[in-house]
Amino acid sequence: MSGPRQARPCTTHGALPRSTGVRHPFRGALHGPLRPFARFLIRRRYDVHVHGGELIPRTGPVIFAANHIGIADGPFLAILTPRRPVHALTKIEMFHGPLGAFLRFAGQIPLDRFHSDPRAVKTCLRVLRDGHPVGIFPEGRRNTGDLSRFHRGAGYLALVSGAPVVPVIMLGTRPPGGHRSSLPPKGGRVDLVFGPPYHCDPVPWPRTREQVERTSLLLREHMLVHLDHALALTGQSLPGPLPGDEKDPDPDTGVTDRGAP
Repeated sequence: MSGPRQARPCTTHGALPRSTGVRHPFRGALHGPLRPFARFLIRRRYDVHVHGGELIPRTGPVIFAANHIGIADGPFLAILTPRRPVHALTKIEMFHGPLGAFLRFAGQIPLDRFHSDPRAVKTCLRVLRDGHPVGIFPEGRRNTGDLSRFHRGAGYLALVSGAPVVPVIMLGTRPPGGHRSSLPPKGGRVDLVFGPPYHCDPVPWPRTREQVERTSLLLREHMLVHLDHALALTGQSLPGPLPGDEKDPDPDTGVTDRGAP
């Protein structure tokens, strides 16, 4: 399902869109003792299983594209991903007060989902061009996790950077029928299933909407195959939709045609 060959990543900050004007997010919390300690605490509380870690490239830029079912998905992706600490795109609404300060300290990237956000894009490219991983949730909002809704951001970043996209299926991070802010029960099983990377050749500026759309559709198909594999491998099931009045608002712009509501 991946492309026919591995593309050479674009590591030039001066390529369009330029990433020279943004700083790399803070990395200390991801590479210091805080991350192993957080992993230890999570594993003490939950029955965590990580599958496919050997498929993750050891070096160079990587885009981790994950399904999104619960509030714990972002922290679990950043903390539990083996080998490669992740700078994950996180909705800007969470970057307020003490939580916002912690997210910045943890190297996460704020994203305004309702307006064009070139700074978030350029920050992601800064990370990728520096040879580090970025995390993104193509579904955009927490819900069923079945990838029926699929934004184009991961495909766009792959087209610009040439970085491989590693699919991640998260299971058990929200209990069946759980609410938007529900956490797994104590001792509950949590599975993170990493899949084979999807590769596409980088496309120089200007890139067309059709190119981004096609890449996004192919990536979604790659992730759907991996979702079926993850469900069969773990014996887990998706948690079902959130209660109707708890769905996160999410813009309809930038959603692939086959992944529209």
